[in-house]
Amino acid sequence: VSQASWPSGTECVAKYNFQGSTEQDLPFCKGDLLTIIGVTKDPNWYKAKNSVGREGMIPANYVQKREGVKSGGKLSLMPWFHGKITREQAERLLYPPETGLFLARESTNYPGDYTLCVSCDGKVEHYRIIYHDGKLSIDEEEYFDNLMQLVEHYTKDADGLCTRLIKPKLMEGTVAAQDEFSRSGWAMNRKDLKLIQTIGKGEFGDVMVGDYRGTKVAVKCIKHDATAQAFLAEASVMTQLRHTNLVQLLGVIVEERGSLFIVTEYMAKVSAVSLNIAVKMCLCPCGSDVCEAMEYLEANNFVHRDLAARNVLVSDDNIAKVSDFGLTKEASSTQDTAKLPVKWTSPEALREKKFSTKSDVWSYGVLLWEIYSFGRVPYPRIPLKEVVPRVEKGYKMEAPDGCPAAVYDLMKQCWTLDPAGRPSFRLLREKLQESVSVCVEVPAGVDRAVPGFL
Repeated sequence: VSQASWPSGTECVAKYNFQGSTEQDLPFCKGDLLTIIGVTKDPNWYKAKNSVGREGMIPANYVQKREGVKSGGKLSLMPWFHGKITREQAERLLYPPETGLFLARESTNYPGDYTLCVSCDGKVEHYRIIYHDGKLSIDEEEYFDNLMQLVEHYTKDADGLCTRLIKPKLMEGTVAAQDEFSRSGWAMNRKDLKLIQTIGKGEFGDVMVGDYRGTKVAVKCIKHDATAQAFLAEASVMTQLRHTNLVQLLGVIVEERGSLFIVTEYMAKVSAVSLNIAVKMCLCPCGSDVCEAMEYLEANNFVHRDLAARNVLVSDDNIAKVSDFGLTKEASSTQDTAKLPVKWTSPEALREKKFSTKSDVWSYGVLLWEIYSFGRVPYPRIPLKEVVPRVEKGYKMEAPDGCPAAVYDLMKQCWTLDPAGRPSFRLLREKLQESVSVCVEVPAGVDRAVPGFL
């Protein structure tokens, strides 16, 4: 273990239990999260603290450094699935023969079905997987919800196949998601997670309050294998980001049966707080908090692509944090525009798929407008289909009632049609901090929590 690679602030996860033998030691259990806070003269020991702030000495070889997962789109829940390949291609991939070596592919003879290809006794057997009424089956006796469940079943028992599935033939260029999250120190144990209450339902799954080893957490539960595959990119991005104003990933659970759990810090939402109190808590500081988060993403070459008030949460201690990294990518990548929110997305991103920090700046201007208008939907009274044509002709939303002139000026700078003319997040933060001393009056008769922070 090299101390040079374990500076103060390094996050690590326990590989084994450690009871400690002196009062200076910090006991921990396998899977506990720890933070290095100092080196010692002995390279085999570090000073560290646990999740509740207790400090002590830990053995370096008992913990694993957490690293960012950078496989991105190469991560796969089904690395043995090769998509549209022919029978002959499958047989070449499974050569030389090795009993139990297997892969799955789309069926060429029966479109919509799959084929399980298994090497056994020197030849390859091809088993048709029938898709019927939303279920998959080989023998029409055992039915499964998805391919992962089917493969899991036959890895444990041949159950009529020529052999049990023993070794997956990975598709070239893919990495098994569970292996990569484990290697980098982000895999959590499902047995340690207790799901308590659903706090949100969406198209792709539920968001729940949970308990992980005594810590209150938020959990995205994605239970369909194809959908879970799409969320792997979000989880991998979150392993690379660490900032006070970003919702922090705590870990990932990949189940063999196709479920994915993304575990993050729990954020108290401003739900039972009236607008009058919410203004004092988070109106001006919120814009600055979000700007600091975006400045961090800017410095690390990440583009959020879905910045909006709905994706900003507020913690117990009233710190605003940016969440929902489903569209976040490195600045050099492209994005399908079909699912983008029109009212928050810059014209060049909608028109030419040109995403950059500057397109995030545009969205930030819209977010500021949401905050200072107390949660109104942007471009009020303008039909959605008319928003983009009017914006491209230079239209800008009017200042919200009571919004300081300096803040509205920042919004308009964010909405400069030429991306090069928009300010950086660093400049925005500096200007916004100069403006937050201005008090904002709550419009008469308004007494509701701010949408987007609920």
